[in-house]
Amino acid sequence: MKQVLQSYRTGELWLAEVPMAACGRGGALVRTRCSLVSAGTEKMLLTLAKKSLLGKAKARPDLVKQVLKKMKTEGFKSTLDQVFAKLDEPICLGYSAAGDVLEAGREATSLKPGDRVAVAGAGYATHAEFNFVPENLCAKIPEGVSYADASFATIGAIALQGVRQTEPQLGERIVVIGLGLLGLLTVQMLKANGCAVMGVDLDDEKVALALKFGADVAVSSGAEKACEAFTGGRGADAVIITAATPSNGPIESAAEMSRHKGRVVAVGLVGMNVPRDSFYRKELDLRLSMSYGPGRYDSSYEEGGNDYPFAYVRFTEQRNMESFLYLVQQGKVTPAALVTHRIAFDDALDAYALLEGKLPEESKLERKYLGILLDYPEDAPLERTLRRKDSAATGTGSTQIGVGFLGAGGFAKAILLPHLTKIDGIKLSGVCTSTGKSAQQTADRFKFGLATTDSKQLLADDATQAVFIATRHASHAGLTCEALRAGKHVFVEKPLCIREEELEDISAALKSARAAGNEPCLMVGFNRRFSPHAKAMRNAFQSRSTPMVVSYRINAGSIPMDTWIQDPNDGGGRIIGEGCHFIDFCTSMIGSEPVSVMANSISSTRRDVVSEDSVVITIHYADGSMATIQYLAEGHKDMPKERCEIFADGRSAVMDNFRSTEFFGGGGKNQRGKQAKGFTEELTAFLEVCRNGGAWPISWDSMVATHRVCFAAMRSLETGGLVLL
Repeated sequence: MKQVLQSYRTGELWLAEVPMAACGRGGALVRTRCSLVSAGTEKMLLTLAKKSLLGKAKARPDLVKQVLKKMKTEGFKSTLDQVFAKLDEPICLGYSAAGDVLEAGREATSLKPGDRVAVAGAGYATHAEFNFVPENLCAKIPEGVSYADASFATIGAIALQGVRQTEPQLGERIVVIGLGLLGLLTVQMLKANGCAVMGVDLDDEKVALALKFGADVAVSSGAEKACEAFTGGRGADAVIITAATPSNGPIESAAEMSRHKGRVVAVGLVGMNVPRDSFYRKELDLRLSMSYGPGRYDSSYEEGGNDYPFAYVRFTEQRNMESFLYLVQQGKVTPAALVTHRIAFDDALDAYALLEGKLPEESKLERKYLGILLDYPEDAPLERTLRRKDSAATGTGSTQIGVGFLGAGGFAKAILLPHLTKIDGIKLSGVCTSTGKSAQQTADRFKFGLATTDSKQLLADDATQAVFIATRHASHAGLTCEALRAGKHVFVEKPLCIREEELEDISAALKSARAAGNEPCLMVGFNRRFSPHAKAMRNAFQSRSTPMVVSYRINAGSIPMDTWIQDPNDGGGRIIGEGCHFIDFCTSMIGSEPVSVMANSISSTRRDVVSEDSVVITIHYADGSMATIQYLAEGHKDMPKERCEIFADGRSAVMDNFRSTEFFGGGGKNQRGKQAKGFTEELTAFLEVCRNGGAWPISWDSMVATHRVCFAAMRSLETGGLVLL
């Protein structure tokens, strides 16, 4: 399929050929029929992307601070690699569209194939021939409403939420500052609500349009004097700011035009240096409008499909979209009258040339624009897989291993793939992700042989002998089973699974693969045990005669409660999702079977603190050894993340954040240098077994034991007692 993409690093725009998106369980795959180009938001993105790195840094100082902190803990090169990986990821433009449902996920019960829907959301309702959109970001199009009008639904919901925040009363006099798409839709909605409306804009043509759409007064200059006449000297009951400008002018003008105890609602992105004296003397009520409405920026609503109770949240972002479409159906709002350009999707780049004022002289498009629509072909081909003519290979010969990736998020692109491509004897055969943009961008960057959104296509590919699974945690077990049954070697990024019963499923898949004559290697990405620091410590204590005590402290840092990792059905929580790393490390140091687990966490009544994220886990082993893991979320980010201390036979070792290891009492040579977490070493060990056979780098029993300790730790937290394994 075709999709409009932009490089965030250079600002370059192109109409890309990418695989069509996969249909997730909680939404619908939609064939786009019409999409709206946002002259405000998308032009802002164009401008930001074309800035130099220094310009981008000045525009986003908050991100610069995050990068500097990351450098302190993870090192300069590692952080820089991750930053450039992010910069190289293309931006999907567009967030308001309409089309037909082709396929509905099993949890999207309100949708079915053939439904006409308006769709919303950056990253979802993009300028692409096909989009996967979560259920709560879809609104059915009423009879008699065209795709073109419905493609305004997102912008309409933004305008409508601004009106709702204003709480207009019948007969009130309201001023709208800024008469672009948002402002003109707002004027129409206020008139439908029985209000007297005055519009303000610097553009005389937009002023004329406001009058055409029913504004009682509209001016391009002398707004304060006009407002005095409009309100009989009392001042406006409310002022809605729909302008987009860094200037503080709109907020200052709003204060001057308001009556005492009036309302000022900021919908557009404007300067917010509030003039305190004006607001104080009139005791004005300043309100901000949150984009489409309640549910916006809440991943459990937008992505998780958890709707808000109708009785308590009457108008969500989805219900705002539905309300807007109803107003269109009733003729109260007329988006079609705002359209200045309709451009065939194959010529979509002309829309951006128009925004930037860079149309060629011979172009027949009008230079003045307001509403810009892209029209899509009805017969765009359904293509989930695209093949490249060349693919990356390291080394030559018959021992070359074809490597495919299921999932290509930040960790895969910033860590796994850069390390993997330094190893001889591999060929990157294919990559599968849920979005076509991600699959194609990853394939282009690392030169994979194919890009697809269909996992079955990759698993059936004869050129792929080893599969790397780097998707969200909940899918690891299922994909691992599918890959094993397909006869592939499997490297699955931790954790192997998020439910204990899934270990039995994977064991059954291994037996099935062996019964079919395959000898796959299965490995979990427990890289830390392969670090040179880990190797030095194991060697130092390999001949110990007394039990070992391992103390591992992790300054993990907090993450928001609504992050997918915290979702027990998606990420499994942090003990299972990341704590498994440190359990595996301790077990690899001790070299004995864990026999019991005790876990304790902090107790907090604060809503922003997840008690189970700050936990102490104590593990006892069959040989009398003990490990304590302190996984802590409430520390400062500037403190190094990891520190491990080992004690046995009257000797000790201290490893500090995989940068240095110091031995006390002999037995080992001190290590110091750049951070070395064992990524290259683990990948080399895995590929060696894939190529030549032999014992797995981590035994099946060891991987199972690590995950059983994780599950036991969760049970211990629930019961408050010791759990025997």
